[in-house]
Amino acid sequence: MTGTNDNPRPDGRDTDPATAARQWWRTGIIDIQPGSIRIKGAPIETLIGTIGFPEMIWRMLRDDRPTPAQLRLFEAALVSSVDHGPQAPSIAIARMAVTCGVSLNGAMASGVNVLDDIHGGAGEQCLALYRDAVERLLGGADVHQAASEALRSFRNQHGAIVPGFGHRFHPVDPRAVRLSALAAKAAAQHWIDGRFLEVATTMQSLLVTRDGRTIPMNIDGATALIYGELGFPDALARGLFVLSRSVGILAHAWEQKQQGGRIKGPLPPILGYTYTGPGSDPAA
Repeated sequence: MTGTNDNPRPDGRDTDPATAARQWWRTGIIDIQPGSIRIKGAPIETLIGTIGFPEMIWRMLRDDRPTPAQLRLFEAALVSSVDHGPQAPSIAIARMAVTCGVSLNGAMASGVNVLDDIHGGAGEQCLALYRDAVERLLGGADVHQAASEALRSFRNQHGAIVPGFGHRFHPVDPRAVRLSALAAKAAAQHWIDGRFLEVATTMQSLLVTRDGRTIPMNIDGATALIYGELGFPDALARGLFVLSRSVGILAHAWEQKQQGGRIKGPLPPILGYTYTGPGSDPAA
């Protein structure tokens, strides 16, 4: 005889099958019943047409509600990362996938799948670096000491390259300049705390080349300081970058689909490549 259990186990064992099914997935995000869809307790029909997409993202990821100033800063960070040209690996791969006959969703998945530690992970890494400095600041160190110690600790563990600073293409990253200015304005108005901004700008002053030139903050450093100020955990700095860059991946995949072409590859064939196998000329 099948009975019921007043204390169902969350793993679905030793309990009534219907209860086990209900307990299989547990979520505080959405409640769906026949004729009813509620996101964090709010009926979906009250959200549609009344909140924007950035606020919906915030609502899905968090249980608090953003102030208008926080939401503007959040949206600015999302906008800043949507695209960086067809030579960015995620974009190039999506475009090549389309020319191979892959559908839009497949092309988007192909592009998103390369957003990891090297391409797409610097924001998360930089936010962890900033957080280390902020914790030292809260522990009593002055900002210069906190930033210096955090940088030293990072380099001892990971090497000389500091995520969030410098750029292979831009002498000064215009996206970072704009985001930093918006963050500075928000801090001046006390819309954000300003600690992440303070350690980020201090780190920028500490990072110099051998000839004494400052290594400027890049987009990853700027979005990291904003996500830190807004209270997002480190891992979500990467997740939000992936979400933002997905827009650019979709746009490029769609453009390539309209242009046509077949298996274009990363470079024009006329440029060739370097063969290094048996019989190759080492001097070539």
